[in-house]
Amino acid sequence: MSDLSRPRAWALVTEHVQSESLRKHLLAVEAAVRGYARAAGEDEDAWGFVALVHDFDYEKYPDRENHPYRGVEILQGLGYPEWVTRAILSHADYSGVTRESALEKTLFACDEMAGFITAAALVRPSRSVLDLEAKSVIKRMKDKAFARAVPREDLVKGAAEIGLPLDTHITNVIEFLKPQADALGLRGTL
Repeated sequence: MSDLSRPRAWALVTEHVQSESLRKHLLAVEAAVRGYARAAGEDEDAWGFVALVHDFDYEKYPDRENHPYRGVEILQGLGYPEWVTRAILSHADYSGVTRESALEKTLFACDEMAGFITAAALVRPSRSVLDLEAKSVIKRMKDKAFARAVPREDLVKGAAEIGLPLDTHITNVIEFLKPQADALGLRGTL
């Protein structure tokens, strides 16, 4: 089995991703997915590996014809198992790979949500995730001009796919991001 360690995942990220914002996105998704893995008694390192590398090809291949397919090809070439590449393919609705496993559903649920919560934290007076609450995130979701690129239906669908009410999912992701506030640039003034 290929190396599913965090150092290996981070090496892939640093090799393929130069953008600080994309690196922070990957770290945020990793923190959220790891949090859910812990809560469910799943393999946190395995889930974290998938979350940390799910978009590592996006900087070079931001188009739907190539992402996440080029990243999956790299991982396949390195000998990573099918469940890893399948989870990464399934996070993109347009790939045609349905989400079936708990990992696949969790990755999808955390991907856009981690980004949206990051954006919501950064516009707070504190610029921090530490004092962010679900009701504030839900209010931002209703503002179509805010984080316009994030499809609101994906936020709602992600929570539904993991069987949680939207506000519970938002609260969970906020809590999972808090211990990583410094690494994510989300401590702000707190």
